[in-house]
Amino acid sequence: MTTAPQVIEKVNLLNFDRKGLGEYFVSIGEPAYRASQVIQWIHQLGAKDFDIMTNISKTLRARMQELCEIKTPEVIFDRLSKDGTRKFLLKLSCGNSIETVYIPEDDRGTLCVSSQVGCSLNCTFCSTGTQGYNRNLNIAEIIGQVYVAHHLMATEEKPRPITNVVMMGMGEPLLNFDNVVAAMNLMQDDFAYGISKYRLTLSTAGVVPKIYELAKISDVALAISLHAPNDALRCELVPINKKYPIAELMAACKDYFKDAPRRHITMEYVMLKGVNDQPEHARQLIKLLSDINCKINLIPFNPFPGTRYQRSDRTTIDAFRDILMRAGLQTVTRKTRGDDIDAACGQLAGEFKDRTKRSAKLAAIAVTTKSKFTTPE
Repeated sequence: MTTAPQVIEKVNLLNFDRKGLGEYFVSIGEPAYRASQVIQWIHQLGAKDFDIMTNISKTLRARMQELCEIKTPEVIFDRLSKDGTRKFLLKLSCGNSIETVYIPEDDRGTLCVSSQVGCSLNCTFCSTGTQGYNRNLNIAEIIGQVYVAHHLMATEEKPRPITNVVMMGMGEPLLNFDNVVAAMNLMQDDFAYGISKYRLTLSTAGVVPKIYELAKISDVALAISLHAPNDALRCELVPINKKYPIAELMAACKDYFKDAPRRHITMEYVMLKGVNDQPEHARQLIKLLSDINCKINLIPFNPFPGTRYQRSDRTTIDAFRDILMRAGLQTVTRKTRGDDIDAACGQLAGEFKDRTKRSAKLAAIAVTTKSKFTTPE
Protein backbone atom coordinates (compact mmCIF):
# COMPACT_ATOMS: atom_id res chain seq x y z
CA MET A 1 0.00 0.00 0.00
CA THR A 2 1.47 3.29 -1.09
CA THR A 3 1.21 6.38 1.07
CA ALA A 4 0.32 9.68 -0.56
CA PRO A 5 3.14 12.25 -0.30
CA GLN A 6 2.65 14.73 2.51
CA VAL A 7 1.68 18.19 1.29
CA ILE A 8 3.49 20.95 3.16
CA GLU A 9 1.31 23.98 3.87
CA LYS A 10 3.55 26.86 3.01
CA VAL A 11 4.04 29.84 5.32
CA ASN A 12 3.07 33.18 3.79
CA LEU A 13 5.92 35.54 4.63
CA LEU A 14 3.57 38.53 4.35
CA ASN A 15 2.11 37.34 7.65
CA PHE A 16 5.15 38.59 9.62
CA ASP A 17 6.45 41.93 10.75
CA ARG A 18 10.24 42.11 11.16
CA LYS A 19 10.21 40.80 14.74
CA GLY A 20 7.89 37.94 13.83
CA LEU A 21 9.88 37.01 10.74
CA GLY A 22 13.10 37.03 12.74
CA GLU A 23 11.51 34.59 15.20
CA TYR A 24 10.37 32.39 12.31
CA PHE A 25 13.88 32.23 10.85
CA VAL A 26 15.33 31.32 14.24
CA SER A 27 12.72 28.52 14.49
CA ILE A 28 14.07 26.96 11.27
CA GLY A 29 17.71 27.37 12.31
CA GLU A 30 18.53 30.62 10.54
CA PRO A 31 19.79 33.91 12.04
CA ALA A 32 17.15 36.52 12.88
CA TYR A 33 18.87 39.24 10.83
CA ARG A 34 17.70 37.53 7.65
CA ALA A 35 14.31 39.10 8.36
CA SER A 36 15.55 42.58 7.42
CA GLN A 37 16.91 41.33 4.10
CA VAL A 38 13.79 39.37 3.18
CA ILE A 39 11.38 42.12 4.19
CA GLN A 40 13.27 44.57 2.00
CA TRP A 41 13.13 42.17 -0.94
CA ILE A 42 9.40 41.60 -0.48
CA HIS A 43 8.04 45.03 0.34
CA GLN A 44 10.47 47.49 -1.26
CA LEU A 45 11.55 45.45 -4.28
CA GLY A 46 8.31 43.53 -4.84
CA ALA A 47 9.98 40.13 -4.98
CA LYS A 48 7.76 37.05 -5.11
CA ASP A 49 10.50 34.73 -6.38
CA PHE A 50 13.05 33.65 -3.78
CA ASP A 51 15.67 32.96 -6.46
CA ILE A 52 16.19 36.67 -7.14
CA MET A 53 17.15 37.37 -3.50
CA THR A 54 20.83 37.35 -4.39
CA ASN A 55 22.26 38.53 -1.06
CA ILE A 56 20.79 35.44 0.63
CA SER A 57 22.50 32.05 0.48
CA LYS A 58 21.31 29.51 -2.06
CA THR A 59 20.66 27.11 0.80
CA LEU A 60 18.23 29.47 2.51
CA ARG A 61 16.59 30.39 -0.78
CA ALA A 62 15.98 26.71 -1.44
CA ARG A 63 14.63 26.28 2.08
CA MET A 64 12.22 29.19 1.62
CA GLN A 65 11.16 27.81 -1.75
CA GLU A 66 10.20 24.58 0.03
CA LEU A 67 8.56 26.05 3.14
CA CYS A 68 7.38 29.55 2.26
CA GLU A 69 5.40 31.64 -0.18
CA ILE A 70 4.69 35.32 -0.83
CA LYS A 71 0.98 35.52 -1.49
CA THR A 72 -0.98 38.75 -1.92
CA PRO A 73 -4.70 39.36 -2.45
CA GLU A 74 -5.82 39.17 -6.09
CA VAL A 75 -6.96 42.34 -7.85
CA ILE A 76 -10.50 41.77 -9.17
CA PHE A 77 -10.97 45.30 -10.41
CA ASP A 78 -9.07 48.56 -10.35
CA ARG A 79 -11.44 51.50 -10.84
CA LEU A 80 -10.53 55.16 -11.28
CA SER A 81 -12.80 58.02 -10.20
CA LYS A 82 -13.16 61.23 -12.17
CA ASP A 83 -11.36 63.03 -9.32
CA GLY A 84 -8.38 60.64 -9.39
CA THR A 85 -9.46 58.44 -6.49
CA ARG A 86 -8.70 54.79 -7.19
CA LYS A 87 -10.59 51.82 -5.75
CA PHE A 88 -9.30 48.27 -5.69
CA LEU A 89 -11.50 45.22 -5.12
CA LEU A 90 -9.21 42.51 -3.78
CA LYS A 91 -10.13 38.83 -3.64
CA LEU A 92 -8.88 36.79 -0.67
CA SER A 93 -7.97 33.11 -0.70
CA CYS A 94 -11.25 32.30 1.11
CA GLY A 95 -13.26 33.73 -1.81
CA ASN A 96 -14.41 36.88 -0.02
CA SER A 97 -13.41 40.30 -1.35
CA ILE A 98 -12.47 43.58 0.32
CA GLU A 99 -12.05 47.15 -0.89
CA THR A 100 -9.02 49.44 -0.67
CA VAL A 101 -8.98 53.08 -1.79
CA TYR A 102 -6.15 55.39 -2.88
CA ILE A 103 -6.79 59.15 -2.62
CA PRO A 104 -4.29 61.43 -4.40
CA GLU A 105 -3.68 65.01 -3.31
CA ASP A 106 -1.13 67.57 -4.50
CA ASP A 107 1.09 67.03 -1.46
CA ARG A 108 0.35 63.41 -0.52
CA GLY A 109 -1.17 60.09 -1.52
CA THR A 110 -3.36 58.37 1.08
CA LEU A 111 -4.27 54.69 1.09
CA CYS A 112 -7.41 53.67 2.99
CA VAL A 113 -6.89 50.11 4.25
CA SER A 114 -9.45 47.54 5.47
CA SER A 115 -8.99 45.45 8.61
CA GLN A 116 -11.98 43.07 8.51
CA VAL A 117 -14.14 41.34 5.92
CA GLY A 118 -17.19 43.51 6.51
CA CYS A 119 -17.56 45.02 9.96
CA SER A 120 -18.59 43.52 13.26
CA LEU A 121 -20.09 46.84 14.36
CA ASN A 122 -23.35 48.22 13.01
CA CYS A 123 -23.01 51.98 12.61
CA THR A 124 -26.31 52.91 11.01
CA PHE A 125 -24.95 55.47 8.51
CA CYS A 126 -22.19 53.23 7.12
CA SER A 127 -22.59 51.01 4.06
CA THR A 128 -20.02 48.52 5.34
CA GLY A 129 -22.01 48.05 8.55
CA THR A 130 -25.18 47.14 6.65
CA GLN A 131 -23.27 44.40 4.79
CA GLY A 132 -22.59 42.47 8.00
CA TYR A 133 -19.38 40.68 8.97
CA ASN A 134 -17.42 37.59 8.01
CA ARG A 135 -14.01 37.56 9.75
CA ASN A 136 -10.85 39.44 10.68
CA LEU A 137 -8.13 39.90 8.08
CA ASN A 138 -4.76 38.35 8.80
CA ILE A 139 -1.51 40.33 8.62
CA ALA A 140 -0.84 39.28 5.02
CA GLU A 141 -4.30 40.45 3.92
CA ILE A 142 -3.86 43.84 5.62
CA ILE A 143 -0.31 44.59 4.48
CA GLY A 144 -1.13 42.93 1.16
CA GLN A 145 -3.39 45.88 0.36
CA VAL A 146 -0.42 48.23 0.76
CA TYR A 147 1.83 45.89 -1.23
CA VAL A 148 -0.62 45.64 -4.15
CA ALA A 149 -1.35 49.37 -4.35
CA HIS A 150 2.30 50.38 -3.86
CA HIS A 151 3.70 48.14 -6.57
CA LEU A 152 0.89 48.75 -9.07
CA MET A 153 1.30 52.51 -8.86
CA ALA A 154 5.10 52.37 -8.81
CA THR A 155 5.13 50.82 -12.29
CA GLU A 156 2.91 53.44 -13.92
CA GLU A 157 4.11 56.09 -16.36
CA LYS A 158 3.67 58.70 -13.63
CA PRO A 159 4.28 56.79 -10.38
CA ARG A 160 2.27 57.94 -7.35
CA PRO A 161 3.75 57.24 -3.92
CA ILE A 162 1.79 56.19 -0.84
CA THR A 163 2.78 58.83 1.71
CA ASN A 164 -0.06 58.27 4.18
CA VAL A 165 -2.03 55.23 5.33
CA VAL A 166 -5.34 55.35 7.18
CA MET A 167 -6.87 52.29 8.82
CA MET A 168 -10.33 53.56 7.86
CA GLY A 169 -11.46 50.96 5.34
CA MET A 170 -13.84 48.10 5.99
CA GLY A 171 -13.95 46.97 9.62
CA GLU A 172 -13.08 48.13 13.14
CA PRO A 173 -9.26 47.93 13.43
CA LEU A 174 -9.15 47.62 17.23
CA LEU A 175 -11.26 44.45 17.10
CA ASN A 176 -8.45 42.88 15.06
CA PHE A 177 -5.79 44.28 17.34
CA ASP A 178 -2.76 42.00 17.00
CA ASN A 179 -2.92 41.66 13.22
CA VAL A 180 -3.49 45.39 12.70
CA VAL A 181 -0.59 46.34 14.99
CA ALA A 182 1.79 43.93 13.24
CA ALA A 183 0.71 45.25 9.82
CA MET A 184 1.22 48.84 10.99
CA ASN A 185 4.69 47.86 12.22
CA LEU A 186 5.50 46.81 8.66
CA MET A 187 4.06 50.01 7.23
CA GLN A 188 6.45 52.00 9.46
CA ASP A 189 9.47 49.70 9.00
CA ASP A 190 12.37 51.37 7.15
CA PHE A 191 12.99 48.04 5.39
CA ALA A 192 9.39 48.03 4.14
CA TYR A 193 7.35 51.21 3.50
CA GLY A 194 8.82 53.72 5.95
CA ILE A 195 5.53 55.48 6.72
CA SER A 196 5.95 58.05 9.50
CA LYS A 197 3.96 57.67 12.71
CA TYR A 198 2.48 61.09 11.91
CA ARG A 199 1.23 59.80 8.55
CA LEU A 200 -0.25 56.51 9.76
CA THR A 201 -3.70 56.83 11.32
CA LEU A 202 -5.91 54.26 13.00
CA SER A 203 -9.62 55.11 13.08
CA THR A 204 -11.86 53.53 15.71
CA ALA A 205 -15.53 53.74 16.64
CA GLY A 206 -14.43 53.67 20.27
CA VAL A 207 -13.22 50.29 21.56
CA VAL A 208 -12.03 51.93 24.76
CA PRO A 209 -9.88 49.16 26.36
CA LYS A 210 -7.97 48.70 23.12
CA ILE A 211 -7.26 52.45 22.86
CA TYR A 212 -5.43 52.21 26.19
CA GLU A 213 -3.63 49.07 25.00
CA LEU A 214 -2.61 50.70 21.71
CA ALA A 215 -1.17 53.71 23.57
CA LYS A 216 1.24 51.40 25.42
CA ILE A 217 2.80 49.89 22.29
CA SER A 218 2.29 52.34 19.43
CA ASP A 219 2.36 56.05 18.70
CA VAL A 220 0.45 56.13 15.40
CA ALA A 221 -2.09 58.89 14.91
CA LEU A 222 -5.58 58.23 16.27
CA ALA A 223 -8.96 59.15 14.80
CA ILE A 224 -12.28 58.70 16.59
CA SER A 225 -15.53 58.08 14.71
CA LEU A 226 -17.52 60.34 17.00
CA HIS A 227 -20.51 61.53 14.94
CA ALA A 228 -22.62 62.69 17.90
CA PRO A 229 -22.07 64.99 20.90
CA ASN A 230 -24.24 63.09 23.40
CA ASP A 231 -24.83 59.50 24.45
CA ALA A 232 -28.46 59.25 23.37
CA LEU A 233 -27.74 60.19 19.76
CA ARG A 234 -24.44 58.35 19.57
CA CYS A 235 -26.04 55.11 20.78
CA GLU A 236 -28.39 55.40 17.82
CA LEU A 237 -25.68 56.14 15.26
CA VAL A 238 -22.75 54.17 16.73
CA PRO A 239 -24.19 51.28 18.80
CA ILE A 240 -20.86 50.41 20.46
CA ASN A 241 -21.46 53.60 22.48
CA LYS A 242 -23.89 51.54 24.61
CA LYS A 243 -20.90 49.54 25.82
CA TYR A 244 -18.35 52.36 25.92
CA PRO A 245 -20.18 55.67 26.44
CA ILE A 246 -18.77 59.04 25.50
CA ALA A 247 -17.30 59.88 28.93
CA GLU A 248 -15.19 56.69 28.88
CA LEU A 249 -14.17 57.34 25.28
CA MET A 250 -13.08 60.91 26.02
CA ALA A 251 -11.02 59.70 29.01
CA ALA A 252 -9.20 57.26 26.71
CA CYS A 253 -8.58 60.06 24.20
CA LYS A 254 -7.02 62.26 26.88
CA ASP A 255 -4.76 59.37 27.90
CA TYR A 256 -3.62 58.45 24.37
CA PHE A 257 -1.24 61.35 23.78
CA LYS A 258 -0.63 62.32 27.42
CA ASP A 259 3.13 61.98 26.86
CA ALA A 260 3.02 63.89 23.56
CA PRO A 261 0.95 67.00 24.36
CA ARG A 262 1.64 68.65 21.00
CA ARG A 263 -0.07 65.84 19.08
CA HIS A 264 -3.81 65.88 18.50
CA ILE A 265 -6.57 63.35 17.94
CA THR A 266 -8.87 63.63 14.93
CA MET A 267 -12.60 63.60 15.67
CA GLU A 268 -14.61 62.40 12.69
CA TYR A 269 -18.14 63.73 12.47
CA VAL A 270 -20.41 62.69 9.58
CA MET A 271 -23.00 65.35 8.78
CA LEU A 272 -26.52 63.88 8.67
CA LYS A 273 -29.38 66.14 7.64
CA GLY A 274 -31.66 66.98 10.57
CA VAL A 275 -29.99 64.35 12.78
CA ASN A 276 -26.72 65.71 14.21
CA ASP A 277 -26.14 68.94 12.29
CA GLN A 278 -28.02 71.57 14.29
CA PRO A 279 -26.49 74.52 16.20
CA GLU A 280 -27.33 72.86 19.55
CA HIS A 281 -25.28 69.82 18.47
CA ALA A 282 -22.33 72.09 17.68
CA ARG A 283 -22.61 73.73 21.10
CA GLN A 284 -22.71 70.32 22.81
CA LEU A 285 -19.63 69.31 20.80
CA ILE A 286 -17.78 72.41 21.97
CA LYS A 287 -18.48 71.54 25.60
CA LEU A 288 -17.49 67.90 25.07
CA LEU A 289 -14.16 68.64 23.36
CA SER A 290 -13.10 71.79 25.20
CA ASP A 291 -10.28 70.09 27.13
CA ILE A 292 -9.10 67.63 24.45
CA ASN A 293 -6.34 68.47 21.98
CA CYS A 294 -8.13 67.58 18.79
CA LYS A 295 -8.99 68.46 15.23
CA ILE A 296 -12.54 67.98 13.95
CA ASN A 297 -13.21 66.57 10.48
CA LEU A 298 -16.74 67.28 9.29
CA ILE A 299 -17.63 64.62 6.74
CA PRO A 300 -20.52 65.20 4.31
CA PHE A 301 -22.61 62.02 4.41
CA ASN A 302 -22.10 59.74 1.41
CA PRO A 303 -25.40 58.03 0.47
CA PHE A 304 -25.71 54.34 -0.34
CA PRO A 305 -28.67 52.17 -1.44
CA GLY A 306 -31.26 51.62 1.31
CA THR A 307 -30.03 54.29 3.71
CA ARG A 308 -32.55 56.44 5.58
CA TYR A 309 -30.11 59.33 5.98
CA GLN A 310 -29.45 62.36 3.82
CA ARG A 311 -26.45 64.64 3.50
CA SER A 312 -26.58 67.97 5.30
CA ASP A 313 -26.61 70.86 2.82
CA ARG A 314 -23.53 73.01 2.39
CA THR A 315 -25.00 76.01 4.20
CA THR A 316 -25.76 73.90 7.27
CA ILE A 317 -22.30 72.32 7.25
CA ASP A 318 -20.61 75.71 6.94
CA ALA A 319 -22.70 77.17 9.77
CA PHE A 320 -21.88 74.18 11.99
CA ARG A 321 -18.17 74.55 11.20
CA ASP A 322 -18.23 78.28 11.93
CA ILE A 323 -19.76 77.74 15.38
CA LEU A 324 -16.98 75.30 16.25
CA MET A 325 -14.24 77.53 14.89
CA ARG A 326 -15.48 80.60 16.75
CA ALA A 327 -15.11 78.53 19.93
CA GLY A 328 -11.47 77.85 19.05
CA LEU A 329 -11.85 74.27 17.80
CA GLN A 330 -9.74 73.45 14.74
CA THR A 331 -12.32 72.29 12.20
CA VAL A 332 -12.20 71.34 8.52
CA THR A 333 -14.82 70.00 6.13
CA ARG A 334 -13.51 66.93 4.39
CA LYS A 335 -13.69 67.02 0.62
CA THR A 336 -15.85 64.21 -0.76
CA ARG A 337 -13.69 61.99 -2.97
CA GLY A 338 -14.52 58.97 -5.11
CA ASP A 339 -18.29 59.00 -4.56
CA ASP A 340 -18.92 58.29 -8.27
CA ILE A 341 -17.28 54.85 -7.81
CA ASP A 342 -18.62 54.25 -4.26
CA ALA A 343 -15.17 54.83 -2.82
CA ALA A 344 -16.07 57.69 -0.48
CA CYS A 345 -16.07 57.53 3.32
CA GLY A 346 -18.76 55.11 4.53
CA GLN A 347 -19.41 53.59 1.11
CA LEU A 348 -17.02 50.61 1.10
CA ALA A 349 -18.79 47.26 0.92
CA GLY A 350 -16.72 44.53 -0.76
CA GLU A 351 -18.16 41.15 -1.69
CA PHE A 352 -18.43 38.54 1.04
CA LYS A 353 -20.65 36.10 2.88
CA ASP A 354 -22.27 37.73 5.91
CA ARG A 355 -21.91 35.38 8.89
CA THR A 356 -24.05 37.67 11.09
CA LYS A 357 -27.09 37.62 8.72
CA ARG A 358 -27.33 41.36 9.40
CA SER A 359 -27.58 42.25 5.71
CA ALA A 360 -30.53 39.88 5.20
CA LYS A 361 -32.34 41.25 8.25
CA LEU A 362 -31.86 44.85 7.10
CA ALA A 363 -33.05 43.97 3.60
CA ALA A 364 -36.21 42.39 5.05
CA ILE A 365 -36.86 45.47 7.19
CA ALA A 366 -36.40 47.69 4.13
CA VAL A 367 -38.91 45.66 2.13
CA THR A 368 -41.45 45.75 4.98
CA THR A 369 -41.00 49.49 5.45
CA LYS A 370 -41.35 50.14 1.73
CA SER A 371 -44.57 48.10 1.52
CA LYS A 372 -46.16 50.16 4.32
CA PHE A 373 -45.65 53.37 2.40
CA THR A 374 -46.37 52.13 -1.10
CA THR A 375 -49.77 53.10 -2.52
CA PRO A 376 -51.53 50.10 -4.09
CA GLU A 377 -52.23 50.45 -7.79
